[in-house]
Amino acid sequence: MSLTQTLRLLLLPCLLNALSYNYEDYSDSYYNQISDNQQQEAGTTSSPCGSRDQTRWDKLFTMLEDSHMRQNMILEASEEQTRSLREEVRGKSCSSVSSEDSCTALGQQLERRLDVALAEVKQVADRLREECSATLQRMENFTGLQAGRLEKLENGYLGQMMMKTQQEFDGGKLERALMTTVADLQRVHTQLALLQRAATHRYLPSGCEMALLFPMRSKHSFAEVMVSPSLTALTVCLWVRVTEALDRTVLFSYSTQRNPQELQLLLNRNTLTFCISGRLATVQARGAGSAGQWKHYCVLWGSEGGMASLWVDGQQVSSLSAVAQGHRLPEGGTVLLGQEKSSSGMYRDMDASVAFTGKLTAVNMWSRTLHPDSIKKLANQDGNCDERGDVIGWGVSEIIPHGGAQYIN
Repeated sequence: MSLTQTLRLLLLPCLLNALSYNYEDYSDSYYNQISDNQQQEAGTTSSPCGSRDQTRWDKLFTMLEDSHMRQNMILEASEEQTRSLREEVRGKSCSSVSSEDSCTALGQQLERRLDVALAEVKQVADRLREECSATLQRMENFTGLQAGRLEKLENGYLGQMMMKTQQEFDGGKLERALMTTVADLQRVHTQLALLQRAATHRYLPSGCEMALLFPMRSKHSFAEVMVSPSLTALTVCLWVRVTEALDRTVLFSYSTQRNPQELQLLLNRNTLTFCISGRLATVQARGAGSAGQWKHYCVLWGSEGGMASLWVDGQQVSSLSAVAQGHRLPEGGTVLLGQEKSSSGMYRDMDASVAFTGKLTAVNMWSRTLHPDSIKKLANQDGNCDERGDVIGWGVSEIIPHGGAQYIN
């Protein structure tokens, strides 16, 4: 076997060990695998803060560092084996050659060949080192790309969480604002209802569209309506808003030729008084008057048993039996509102001190005693003016104002 063949056989294990690690193929395949896996996981990752990808990258960099270290170890082992071979060949060659010059020439030739083989090994190692460095650079670039994607995912996730939190916060503020608005609307609705009721009290109650106004206390200021039937039972109801009630303020007065004060409903300050058949039969209710406010008054009387009662704002406040029992109200009389006829029966003799000042509306008279439910209905502030009496019907019977009294809307 020649010397060159012997050297090749000796250097072959080192070259095989150096060339047995195909870093480019391994790194490329593993790089591609990780790239695909990372791309799939980046598209399906639910949380941007996982540690699985970081563990894979750590393993990959550890493997590349180990390969680089093993590569250096191979180079050192190759150099050590080369030195050993050089000394061994030199010793064996010189022992078999007789001439010293021939031995020297042979040693120089072997050294040149060893240098060439060592240069080839270094070239292979340098090429592997360059490929490993390129692979590392590609890994670093890809790692930077993945880090950028990871940062985008984190920013997107945080942005979505902040947006969701802001939406929840804004939704809570909107709900509180709506609840506050609803509460304000309810308060406004309540205030409007109170104002409407107050306006109703101030102007015309029970849905009435007109009223009689008595602007001043005068013996010539009154309203008149003619009444014809003879009655053994009756009900008189009216809404009253008195400006001021004196000792004797007439609201409703029925007069005949024989008795100018046959039936009367009047106020004595705050006392409501009902008189029939003169002043001998009376029913009174104290505390019934209230200046400046609308009040609903009703008087009921029946000849049989003589039961008489007074009602204020739909409630019975006074009653008395045997009032003008068996009496009949004469026919052909006249009703005066806000005034009474004098004892002489002459209009010119009327008394200004008993005159009414204020407003009257919904004045009705029936030839029977009404049921309490009907009276409560008539006294409803939010009711209507559709209920009319069969003797005097408000808006139907002709009620003629005199002396400054007038209709108002």
